[in-house]
Amino acid sequence: MTLKLLIQAILKFILGAVLVGLFVFIPAGTLNFLNGWLFMGILFVPMFVAGVVMMIKNPSLLKSRLDAKETKKEQGLFVKLSGIMFLAGFIVAGLDFRFGWSNLPRIVIIVSAVLFLIAYGFYAEVLRENTYLSRTVEVQEGQKVIDTGLYGIVRHPMYTVTLFLFLTMPLILGSVYSFIIFLVYPFIIAKRAIHEEKVLAKELDGYKEYMKKVKYRLIPFIW
Repeated sequence: MTLKLLIQAILKFILGAVLVGLFVFIPAGTLNFLNGWLFMGILFVPMFVAGVVMMIKNPSLLKSRLDAKETKKEQGLFVKLSGIMFLAGFIVAGLDFRFGWSNLPRIVIIVSAVLFLIAYGFYAEVLRENTYLSRTVEVQEGQKVIDTGLYGIVRHPMYTVTLFLFLTMPLILGSVYSFIIFLVYPFIIAKRAIHEEKVLAKELDGYKEYMKKVKYRLIPFIW
C-alpha cells in the first residue's frame, strides 16, 4: 500500500460519487429523491468496501483498475458508448422523478436492489478469482487463463455481473424510461466480449483451448 495509491483511490471514489449525485439529483430538481439515495447507498457503500479490501489484499489490482486507459480504438468506443448510456440514463431517471413519468411498484424497486447487491457479491468473487482482471483489454505479464469457479461457467463472468448491475440501476431509481436507455448495454457488452476474445485468443497462451472448454460467453445455455 502506498500513500499515492490511497489518495488516488479516495479522490476517484469522491469524484464518482459527486458526479453520479449531480447527474441524478439535479435533473430531479430536489434532494428529496429517496430512490436516488437508495441507489447511491447500494452503489457506493459496497464500492468503498471493495476498494478497502483490494487496497489491503491486492493493491496492484486496485492500481491497475484505477489507472485503466483503453488503448484499442474499438474498445475505447465501447467505453464511450457506455459513458453516454450512463449519463443519459441517470439524467432521464432524475427527470422521470421530477415529472412523474413512471410509477413502478415498490416491490420492483426492492427486488432490483436485492439483485443488485447479489450481483455485487458475484463481482467481488470474480475479482477474487482473477487477479489479472483489468478494466482494459490487455494481456499482462505472467497472465494465465482462469478456468475454474465462475470462469468455468462462462468466459466473461464480470460482464455477466455487469448486466445485472446496470440493468437493475434504472429500476432502483424507479424509471422505466431510464431502463429503456440501459437496454443498449447488453449489445455494447456483447460486442466488447467478442472483440476481447479475438485479442486474448491471439495473445494469451491457452485461451483458444479455454474457449473450446467453456462454450458460453455471458449467459449459460444461451450465449
